[in-house]
Amino acid sequence: MDSDSYISILNPDQKKAVVHEGSPLLILAGAGSGKTRVITTKIAYLIAEKHVDPFSILAVTFTKKAANEMKERAVSLEPRAEYAQIRTFHSWGSYFLRTHASDAGIDKNFTVYDDDDMVTLLSKAVPSLSKQQASVAAHKISLAKDYCYTPDSEDLYKISEDPSFRDIYDAYERRLRETGNVDFGDLILLPYLVLKNNDFVRHELHRRYRVIMVDEYQDSNVAQFKLLHILSGIDESDDSFPGSYVCVVGDDDQSIYKFRGADINNILNFQNQFPGTALVRLETNYRSSSEILACADSVVKNNEGRLGKTLVSARGKGKIPTLVFLPTQDDETQFCAEIIEQAHSKGISYSEWAILYRTNAQSLGFESEFLHRKIPYSIVGSLKFYEREEVKDILAWISLIANPKDEIAFRRVVNKPARGIGNASQDKIIASGRGISLLEGWENVKLSKKCMEALADFCESVKECQSLLSEQSQEKLSSFIENVIKKSGLEEHYAAQDEIAGTQKIANLQELINSAVLYPCSMQGLLDFMDHIQLDRTIENEEEDSSRDCVTLITLHNTKGLEFPRVIITGMESGIFPREDKSGEEIEEERRLFYVGITRAQNELYLTSCGLRRLYGRTNYMSPSPFLNEIDKDLIRVIGEAPVSFSSEDPELASIVKKYKKGVCVYHDDYGHGQIVHAETSDEGEYVISVKFETGGFAKFLPKYQSKSLIVED
Repeated sequence: MDSDSYISILNPDQKKAVVHEGSPLLILAGAGSGKTRVITTKIAYLIAEKHVDPFSILAVTFTKKAANEMKERAVSLEPRAEYAQIRTFHSWGSYFLRTHASDAGIDKNFTVYDDDDMVTLLSKAVPSLSKQQASVAAHKISLAKDYCYTPDSEDLYKISEDPSFRDIYDAYERRLRETGNVDFGDLILLPYLVLKNNDFVRHELHRRYRVIMVDEYQDSNVAQFKLLHILSGIDESDDSFPGSYVCVVGDDDQSIYKFRGADINNILNFQNQFPGTALVRLETNYRSSSEILACADSVVKNNEGRLGKTLVSARGKGKIPTLVFLPTQDDETQFCAEIIEQAHSKGISYSEWAILYRTNAQSLGFESEFLHRKIPYSIVGSLKFYEREEVKDILAWISLIANPKDEIAFRRVVNKPARGIGNASQDKIIASGRGISLLEGWENVKLSKKCMEALADFCESVKECQSLLSEQSQEKLSSFIENVIKKSGLEEHYAAQDEIAGTQKIANLQELINSAVLYPCSMQGLLDFMDHIQLDRTIENEEEDSSRDCVTLITLHNTKGLEFPRVIITGMESGIFPREDKSGEEIEEERRLFYVGITRAQNELYLTSCGLRRLYGRTNYMSPSPFLNEIDKDLIRVIGEAPVSFSSEDPELASIVKKYKKGVCVYHDDYGHGQIVHAETSDEGEYVISVKFETGGFAKFLPKYQSKSLIVED
């Protein structure tokens, strides 16, 4: 495609970002502002107009879906973009480690351990840990790697103040290195360490990557920033190597993944970390109406940690957002069902609607209500194909075939189906073959005759499968996977389970076979296939659901990157959203999460808040989310009885209302223990509460004047 044609359709700010060159560039891309178009157009423009070798371009993002879309769109504009490296961060890390395995101290045929594998390995490395302790420690190890902390790092105490954590981390690392494998944190940490400590490899990559681009930069963690920084060569630039051209695209207002290690300071401080950075703001929104954007802006502007921008709708005016106050969560589910049914009766499809919530547990009420009313729905994020038992078993088999030192894979499948090779026998086998192939060297281990025979049969089966891989084979990898399923004994094992329980385990294994049809039946084909599935283990929805006309039920975190014509954000209550345990910077992230939810809506936005909600087996009185008070009252239409704490503009009164709200338990010197059962603002503007005491009596109070005699109980 001619570059003039694809640049001419850009707005002025988008064009400014695309044609920029020289200094580092930060593109601050607001929600729905066309950032993917900008980054893909920039790749095409660099190749076609600036004659940049596509081989020297590295563009990274965070999900395979985003990386695939980026590559497809770039190639459609400029076919030579096919030769640029457009990958996820972790995919690039895997590619680097396969190329520089010896420098990283790992096996070139490594597999990537997931969270469960980490816990299992840690339990073996530190047997004194309970399963729960190992799970907590594994999470902290992952977090440490996100911050580029090794077991001997001075700052490791920032992850855990437990003096034993350093030894636990060290024991895990030694055991992991013995297997030759890596975990997800290693896919970023190990490349960084290799580049930091190996001048030759670092300079080699500096010569190769002259352009480095990062999408969704607000989601990057410290280790990813350090990797970007060292790859760019900015600290080593001289006349012979001026440093790579670095361009990052992101939105500080959509940084919502701190729990995954994301550090918003990466984007907030980018201009300081990369001196001379140019800043381009993309503020034209092509998704939402101006009323929805105004609502979003009125909330997020309360954050201090932001670079600042104001979105302008390219679509113009639309329907004003609606805030609905409801008595209970049951009323909430009924309200949502009714407006969806009413819209459907007028020809609006179910798929135009999305119900958003802060936690997965909130979906249950909607599921029950929709089932009762026969409203079709799908839950995004509920299905994790690669975490199913039968699928993980076959993945363990092929991991062991690729790397016979893989202890975790060996333990998972050596006694499944049961072969009489228990944990004690497994420990002896692994102890004898640690650091080498687990298929060899066990003949001298003292085991029962039956166990030895079973082990010999198992090892022979693995070797037979290995022999099926050949660089000259004309077969596809799918036939290899099918053979593994048969030779492992798992086909018969799961067929029996399907017959007994009516499950679909064999069908799932068939789906795994189908997914391997695009790969050659060779060791390299197997490794490519493993990378494909290990770096993207979850699928958010079954493919057949994508064409169904159904309402989407989804957590706010899962909505990132999505859009829906009609959105309902539910559970807008203090303690639900934001959560009670949030404060400081965490409140700012919760506010950004609300901003993300609002900006998913294209045409209509509803917010619901309940007075009563069942939590942890109890019915709780709820107060509206403080975020609702941040929305300019002129920007929303209110339905239902608004609580005093929402309608009050007096800070002192709002504080009193929050403290002495309905449902709160109190103590009075004269009346004893009681509970607030009613609260209202009088015609004179005074806040009045009614308390029912354990003695059976009732009394009214004015907390503004009687707070000293009316003590709120914890």
